[in-house]
Amino acid sequence: MMSKKIKVGIVGGTGYTGVELLRLLAVHPNVELAAITSRGDAGLPVADMFPSLRGYVNLAFSDPANANLNQCDVVFFATPHGVAMSQAQALLDANVKIIDLAADFRLQDTAVFEKWYKMPHSCPEVLKNAVYGIPELYRAQIKSAQVIGNPGCYPTTVLLGLAPLLEQGLIDFSAPIIADSKSGVSGAGRKAEVATLFAEASDNMKAYGVSGHRHHPEIHAQLTKLANNDVQFVFVPHLIPMIRGMLSTIYVKLSEKANSLDLQALFEARYKNERFVDVLPTGVLPETRSVRGSNQIRIALHKQVSSDYLTLVVVQDNLVKGAAGQAVQNMNIMFGVAENTGLEVVPLLP
Repeated sequence: MMSKKIKVGIVGGTGYTGVELLRLLAVHPNVELAAITSRGDAGLPVADMFPSLRGYVNLAFSDPANANLNQCDVVFFATPHGVAMSQAQALLDANVKIIDLAADFRLQDTAVFEKWYKMPHSCPEVLKNAVYGIPELYRAQIKSAQVIGNPGCYPTTVLLGLAPLLEQGLIDFSAPIIADSKSGVSGAGRKAEVATLFAEASDNMKAYGVSGHRHHPEIHAQLTKLANNDVQFVFVPHLIPMIRGMLSTIYVKLSEKANSLDLQALFEARYKNERFVDVLPTGVLPETRSVRGSNQIRIALHKQVSSDYLTLVVVQDNLVKGAAGQAVQNMNIMFGVAENTGLEVVPLLP
């Protein structure tokens, strides 16, 4: 346990993941918020932009050029893709740890990154040592990491939903894994865009990225790693008319070995000691409102009658376990703090 406070900087504090980081870190007992940057809003008190933080965050936004981020212990990047990798080496040289909530350090294959994100990867040597930040899968590596690629929101639901099956070799890869995923509008980020206007997104539901979504190669790479086998993977995301929340319904064909096992017991045993993964009892289906505002992820599994297929239903708050909460969980592990510190937030209901 650390005796001194973890000095934290946040680059890009004006988006939804940025304000979610602030909400969690402002009351984290082991954290000192040192700097929150925004080039466009430098000098503006944070609480003027986000009145929910009044009385909790007394800092003003600072210009990245004079934020003294190299004096921090860890810097979170809640920024567009490409920003973290442009600053990573300088921070590492100053012995500052990095947690990037964008995609710069999620994909180890730079050619795949460049194909999907349409930009060159500027620090492949840093990328080689980056750790993919799902604690329930890579806790030991996270503990000693200097750079964390915080996972995407959709990948977190799919990978934690499938991990117990992949680890035990219980999926028949002759059929594709199919993930039908739905996200609230906050997943699109805090920006002015026609598709996320109230009149466009409300009272409506639509699929998007059907021909290819940026999270597809991220999920596929991790599925292949966990399975130690190449997998067929079909992923279709949808936008649903709510602010926050994510639900993934995943379909897998089970191997012969799986049909002789109690899969409910397998999942319960796998996640028994995971504070933020809740395996629901047989017959219970999770709802997005049961995790709203929390770092909880809830999983239900249902065997399809008279078939070899298993259906998994996974819910999380896309801004917490799907982004900022998982980033704080990673920070706790990196600095030897109890993993649930600052994250014991009871979900909001109604």
